Amino acid sequence: MAAGPAVGERTSFQQLRALDATPRGLTEEEAAVRLGEYGANVLPVHRPTPWPVRLVGSLRDPFTAVLLVLGLVSALVASWGTAGVILTLVAVSCALRSHGEHRAENAMTRLRDMVAGTATVQRRASADAEPGAREVPVDELVPGDVVRLGPGDLVPADVRLLRAHGLCVDQSALTGESAPVAKAASDGTPEPGGEFAREELCFQGSSVVTGSAVGLVVATGADTRFAAAQPPAGPRTPTAFDRSVHGISWVLIRFMLLTPPLVLMANAALRGRGLETLPFAVAVAVGLTPEMLPVVVTTCLARGAALLARAHGVIVRRLPALHDLGAVDVLCMDKTGTLTQDRPVAREAVDAHGRAAPEVLEWATANAWWTLQLAELPAPDPLDEALLEAGDLGEAMAYDPVAALPFDPVRRLATAVVRTPGALGSHTLVVKGAAESVLERCVMDGEERSRLLADAAARASDGVRLLAVATADRPARNRAYTPADERGLTFQGFVTFHDHLTPSAADALTRFADHGVTVKILTGDHPATAARTCRDLGLEVNGVTDAGDIDALDDSELTQLAARTTVFARCTPAHKARIVDALSAGGHTIGFLGDGINDLPALRAADVGVCPATGVDVARESADVVLAEKDLADLDHAIVAGRHSSGNIASYLRITLSSNLGNVIAMLAAGLLLPFLPMLPAQVLVQNLCFDAAQLACAYDRPAPGTLRRPTALRPVPFLRFLTGFGLLGALADVTTFAALFHFASAGQNESAFHSGWFTENLLTQALVMLLLRTGLHPTPRPVRIASAALAAVGVLLPLTPLGAVLGLSLLPPLYYAALAVILTLYAAALAVFSRRR
Repeated sequence: MAAGPAVGERTSFQQLRALDATPRGLTEEEAAVRLGEYGANVLPVHRPTPWPVRLVGSLRDPFTAVLLVLGLVSALVASWGTAGVILTLVAVSCALRSHGEHRAENAMTRLRDMVAGTATVQRRASADAEPGAREVPVDELVPGDVVRLGPGDLVPADVRLLRAHGLCVDQSALTGESAPVAKAASDGTPEPGGEFAREELCFQGSSVVTGSAVGLVVATGADTRFAAAQPPAGPRTPTAFDRSVHGISWVLIRFMLLTPPLVLMANAALRGRGLETLPFAVAVAVGLTPEMLPVVVTTCLARGAALLARAHGVIVRRLPALHDLGAVDVLCMDKTGTLTQDRPVAREAVDAHGRAAPEVLEWATANAWWTLQLAELPAPDPLDEALLEAGDLGEAMAYDPVAALPFDPVRRLATAVVRTPGALGSHTLVVKGAAESVLERCVMDGEERSRLLADAAARASDGVRLLAVATADRPARNRAYTPADERGLTFQGFVTFHDHLTPSAADALTRFADHGVTVKILTGDHPATAARTCRDLGLEVNGVTDAGDIDALDDSELTQLAARTTVFARCTPAHKARIVDALSAGGHTIGFLGDGINDLPALRAADVGVCPATGVDVARESADVVLAEKDLADLDHAIVAGRHSSGNIASYLRITLSSNLGNVIAMLAAGLLLPFLPMLPAQVLVQNLCFDAAQLACAYDRPAPGTLRRPTALRPVPFLRFLTGFGLLGALADVTTFAALFHFASAGQNESAFHSGWFTENLLTQALVMLLLRTGLHPTPRPVRIASAALAAVGVLLPLTPLGAVLGLSLLPPLYYAALAVILTLYAAALAVFSRRR
């Protein structure tokens, strides 16, 4: 017996030999042995991660880990307020991450609901017994079993067809293509287009629409293509948001790890202070930390997601995915259902010489109508439906029906026999189907047949589908018509079809280009068909690659190819995921739009996976973003909303990090120069909380138009340059304030006056930073103006209140405020000049 049930390039006889099976089916004993060898026919179950392990694993985020350390250190030095705030933020962050991973695990369990419960299998009691059909639980199927399929059946395993009659299966759960696919028991050379396009194979997860078949089970359980479409177990690859936060976090970590030791060593060396400065050192480190970052980020993203859902019906299932949408610069999608609708339309009807021929469309419509009626088909196939929409049904119904021979995947023809009104004693056979099948049954010389076949091939290579139409008059008879009568035909012409373009697709593609998003098409369709659709929609096609060709490329070669290729055709699920990985390796942020089980690996590999609400359940559960309608315009709105939120987050980070760094530098300088602490730990924490609370208004800012026109990503190097430059500028303003404080503070109030003066100056400069370092539209939105004014008011008024006295703040000399006004004016001017040059 073969080592494994792989689907190879074998004839049905070779496949039977490879599995040591026969068309009569296995014996019960053989089936039991194979069940022990191959295991049950069930999808692989990944062991769920216990929630405590998942919760602890959430601390792998470096920023969360640093916040946890700072919270614990704050508790050790009895800074209970600071510890409580920081540890609460850590708990919320871990809970959100754990919930996201738990949702992904639940999505995978939904795959099991899409597998049949029982199957009709043909088995024998012994080697000499006659085979009999019986129902068995689907998990008892083994490679080598012979199963029977009928209308409505779920395909229970991967099957090689041995016999089929009028079989059409729905593979939409696997491929996302809604049109039923004709299948037949053939041993010919497989057509290109991947395994899902092979007519002799049926796959677990698909269902029978029409017809019946007998097939050989070639793969079960984890070896099926259905199981292979599952994303790998384990943590998801870091997304653009994760990479951005990690990069910025490590920049902060370096500063935070360096700051407390410096404070302690400097104070010990120059002032002889010991561990009594530890609370101040911790306060300095906390002062550098944007501890409200999780709250501000969540507020920005949640507000953007709520507006997006309300205005465009786009549901963001994972909040960081909104940032990832804003960072997307390459969008991968299938052709069908996005650029095109799930149905073709008749384009033109031509005669043998390429001239317009309305009568060809008339004959084809009559064939579609009467085949549908006489054969009692449940529904027309997509091409027949297109003919019925384009043709004149009145003319088609004027014929008297006689008989019909429905489409057969082997003949690749459909024939309607009609009687023309008034034409007594004769019947007309109206035949349509594949060009090769129709032309070989027509009366014509070899040269003419070759010319027409070449014409058909040329049209197909241009990305259109076509049907050939022929007729034949026969004497009227009562005897039934058979395929043997489909001979001696007269060729009438071709009817061509193209995919029905989605009305909003062309505009959406233009908007993607305007917003700096490159579109890549990853489809299972023919290369010419996909390229033709792109051209019809105005999408520039820089390269078309058959996905089968990438199997010979290594990862670096594929990365280079993916960068210059617009269309990848005949893609399998593995191809899609590998192409997404290659594009990510090239430094791009990838969005992937998919709706089938075959899209699951790519949805998981992309930075942000998008699925329409019409997609299969497991794809929706795995996606980060769900579109209420399969409309690219809504996806473009989502990308803009992501950039809006990301722009506000970036503005918050620029403001808070530059201000915090300036304060930390000033604190270090003051700690070395002053015989007392420049600010008490409680004052530092109150100042930080006031500033952080005010910056929640950043969620209501309006980014500049330039921010929305290009992908937004939080990159650490530009942030480092920005916060260093403006942090030094802020520190210079603080040192200037120190000089003013020494000049104006009375001798008896040096410490208290210094604390109060710097507290006031700090909050006023931070209010200015909020107004001048923001990158949004002008005028400044009302929430930002109110927050800045409130921050400034707290800085001026708090030292005058009883609460200020509790914090150790006191009244300042009046002349200090005049000097402070001069310092702030110069600082604002410097901010305005440098912010325009950045």
